[in-house]
Amino acid sequence: MIKRNAHLEILLRRLRENPVVGLLGPRQVGKTTLAGQVAARWRGPTRRFDFEDERDLDRLAAPARALEALRGLVILDEVQRRPDIFAALRVLADRRPLPARFLILGSASPDLLKQSSESLAGRISYHELPGFSLAEVGPSAWKRLWLRGGFPRSFLAPGEAASRRWRRDLVKTYLERELPGLDFSVPAGTMRRFWTMLAHAHGQVWNSAEFARSFGVSDKTVRGYLDVLSDTYMARLLRPWHENLSKRQVKSPKAYFRDSGIFHQLSGIEGYAQLQTHPRCGASWEGFAIEQTIQLTGAWDEQCHFWATHQGAELDLLIVRGRGRVGFEFKYGRAPGLTPSMRAALKDLGLDRLWVVHAGDERYSLGARVEAVPLTGLAQALRAPGRGG
Repeated sequence: MIKRNAHLEILLRRLRENPVVGLLGPRQVGKTTLAGQVAARWRGPTRRFDFEDERDLDRLAAPARALEALRGLVILDEVQRRPDIFAALRVLADRRPLPARFLILGSASPDLLKQSSESLAGRISYHELPGFSLAEVGPSAWKRLWLRGGFPRSFLAPGEAASRRWRRDLVKTYLERELPGLDFSVPAGTMRRFWTMLAHAHGQVWNSAEFARSFGVSDKTVRGYLDVLSDTYMARLLRPWHENLSKRQVKSPKAYFRDSGIFHQLSGIEGYAQLQTHPRCGASWEGFAIEQTIQLTGAWDEQCHFWATHQGAELDLLIVRGRGRVGFEFKYGRAPGLTPSMRAALKDLGLDRLWVVHAGDERYSLGARVEAVPLTGLAQALRAPGRGG
């Protein structure tokens, strides 16, 4: 088992500081396993309820009465299936002294769990659990992580065929069980067609009109489909950054699959050799590298953007923290160079630094404030910038 110690320590710290902590992420990403590790480290009694277990649902038919007598750590799993629980948690979180803290696990974003944001404001801290990162599996496993994605059972499967079968089953379960459980009424077949079509647009600027024509529905309807994938951690909407410049800038988001393995599953890519020759290889690499970079930097969604102008200049990822601006370009090549587009991004955005992340092995300077760095060495480069050869 690959230990996720960084996430474990974050959760333990958040639980010391907050009466309720939400651990969110897609289904099967390892939330229950991580919660078990939190319970093992917890000093005091622990109790877990699973809202996919009918017996636990019966026990919590009157949630306030069932939970108020508990002490220590209480874990509530798959909480999106009982959003009414949040009203009870608000009352329980306000008790003084606080006899219990609550770790809630969910497969939907805070925006989808509207009751939590309304009832637990100021009482809850959220932490997102993504798939495995390079820091967790080791740089030598980057090709496997890219091909299979970061879902634990996909990455750890005994072979490529087993990994593909697991991802195929995950897609089926997500469409036929997860989405209906969130009161999403679109037929599974329609959503599968949309998800597959989105694979062809992975890494591109979102075009609602094109999708709407294909499905014979309104722009608002297909944007709703995309929002559901985003709210359940299957897609990432990277927001555009625009400033008061003389250049016309792109103002629509880009859409990415969060997990490269799911992208490959829906694109029909079965092995690494096929991936290398696939027309979407570069787009796959870009999405994979973006997710890894966001994990490495610890950036929040609100801090992550892309930038593009109608004149052709663009930047794959811009992370804005206060007045600090760091740019990232992702090139599936072994020795990328400095391009006019990168120069424009440096000048127009006033970047503190620009990293050109590639699939090779060498780290080297491309000019003032610009370095090329392999993805496998990005973590070290971010810790010690300015040491490229």
